[in-house]
Amino acid sequence: MDYFPIFMNLRDQHCLVVGGGSVARRKAEALAKSGARIRLVAPQVNADLLEMADANGFEVHQRPFQPADLEGVVLAIAATDDEQTNRQVAQLANSHNLPINVVDRADLSSFITPAVVDRSPVIVAVSSGGRAPVLTRLLKARLETLIPSAWGQLAALVARYRDRVKTALPTLSQRNRFWSDALQGPVAELALNGQLEQAESLLEQMVDGETGDAPGAVYLVGAGPGDPDLLTFRALRLLQQADLVVYDRLVSAPILDLVRKDAERIYVGKQRSVHSVPQTKINELLAEQALAGKRVVRLKGGDPFIFGRGGEEIATLAEQGIPFQVVPGITAANGCAAYAGIPLTHRDHTQMAVFVTGHLQDDTVNLAWQPLADLDATLVIYMGLMGLPIICRELIAHGKPADTPIALVESGTLAGQRVFSGTLATLPVEIGQHQVKAPTLIIVGEVVNLREQLKWFHADESTSAD
Repeated sequence: MDYFPIFMNLRDQHCLVVGGGSVARRKAEALAKSGARIRLVAPQVNADLLEMADANGFEVHQRPFQPADLEGVVLAIAATDDEQTNRQVAQLANSHNLPINVVDRADLSSFITPAVVDRSPVIVAVSSGGRAPVLTRLLKARLETLIPSAWGQLAALVARYRDRVKTALPTLSQRNRFWSDALQGPVAELALNGQLEQAESLLEQMVDGETGDAPGAVYLVGAGPGDPDLLTFRALRLLQQADLVVYDRLVSAPILDLVRKDAERIYVGKQRSVHSVPQTKINELLAEQALAGKRVVRLKGGDPFIFGRGGEEIATLAEQGIPFQVVPGITAANGCAAYAGIPLTHRDHTQMAVFVTGHLQDDTVNLAWQPLADLDATLVIYMGLMGLPIICRELIAHGKPADTPIALVESGTLAGQRVFSGTLATLPVEIGQHQVKAPTLIIVGEVVNLREQLKWFHADESTSAD
């Protein structure tokens, strides 16, 4: 280990920053966040740094560095672009046994500043000893995605109860088990979701031994259109915590691979005319498993509140007093349109988008055809593959021009994505010549013509029926 990692308490301590540019500003800002009193020295100080100095009460000296500037400080940072000044600050600081950092010069420094993930009071510091700063930055970015922003609130809650738990549980092993259960269960999830009062109430019950069996909960999670990179941070976290995942047909295999390996999985997917599990049974299953103490993720393709029956499922949970959360997902309309290079709105074409379902009922599509044909809007149709000929025929019959642009996106956002484009008159014939399979999304409107200019996602195949 080349460097000993250490966290210093700098609150109300004087620290010296030599430099007046953007690098000095970053260092001064980090020190100020820790409560340090900053002495800033530089012949010239940029406007942003001066504004921050004024707002935070820095001691500012707009002149060259002087040895006396080190008097009374506990730490110094040299952040100038002048080699001689940086060396002078380093030599004098070392002679006074003061910690010194010269930015980007580990050979002149007695300490280095790490990349920091700040979830105060939880702080994560990452360093490569100055050898691979880009790698350090990438690792910091990865950690930012894995550590929820509300961890600081959770840590503060733990701190308030630490003494009580220590009194209630005399042995270290008992306390470790208690906090392990609390910080990997509903208490943590409530706190991370911003429900601090509920989290504290549950923790209070746990301390008093009044909870009985561990309570369960249901998390209604939108899996997005398929690409796992489009999952939200919260969705990923819950997938890693779930005891049981109840998932649909439209949840892609790469997303299922992110589920905790020992979690139970139950498939309840539906296909056209084939419902493997009735909706009422799904509702009952979620409630039953949560009441048994399990953390259940109900994983749905797209967004659970857009043609996902999410409202029906949580209504059952609410009736029984079962805790639940809803985690939105990128709906198919947004994801597939973006990956196809088709903006759903555009100020030169339309400022309105309408979402409808084209699901067949009794071998027909029942929509309000006249209003849809009359609207100057982008029409987005979910589950419309089998009803495509009916959709195009009815829109034309109700006054939509036959040459209105239309696109069908198959397996949007995934490696096998295909986009078929044409007009209301031509697309059904074109689709009939290809083996197109669900999931698909249909987009009708002038914005489809922007695809040739704006497409960016290069998948297996893209074709046109123009």
